[in-house]
Amino acid sequence: MSVANDLAETVLRHWLKTNGYSVSKTRAYGENGVDVIARRGREALYIEVIGYSSKPSKRARDFFEAFFRAVSRLKDGANFCVIAMPEEYGRGLKQRAAQYDIAWRRIGVAFPELSIWLVNCAPGSCAIRAFTWNDWL
Repeated sequence: MSVANDLAETVLRHWLKTNGYSVSKTRAYGENGVDVIARRGREALYIEVIGYSSKPSKRARDFFEAFFRAVSRLKDGANFCVIAMPEEYGRGLKQRAAQYDIAWRRIGVAFPELSIWLVNCAPGSCAIRAFTWNDWL
């Protein structure tokens, strides 16, 4: 089952607003830049959103692209760099982390502001579960 990027972003934006964040406007199709900037007080979340593809090769490519985009936001003043993805990704993240082992761990140490959020995109749901990068080890 696939979950479109747009759906994950819509659910995420709703959750952020409900939890007191001001949220950047939705980007136009094809526009470059961070997907969502959310602010609350001094906290600035720069969030890259990816959907869930039924094709494993596309999921892997989307994940790695989102990682590089997320950490590149440090130059823009991000306090926290977030990769937000449908909760379906959660089924394979422990395996992915175990596969890369020491490299995964070092990424978490090098980028302590990096986190992964799982977005529940089921109809009628609006839930986010936040994890640090190394929570998956």
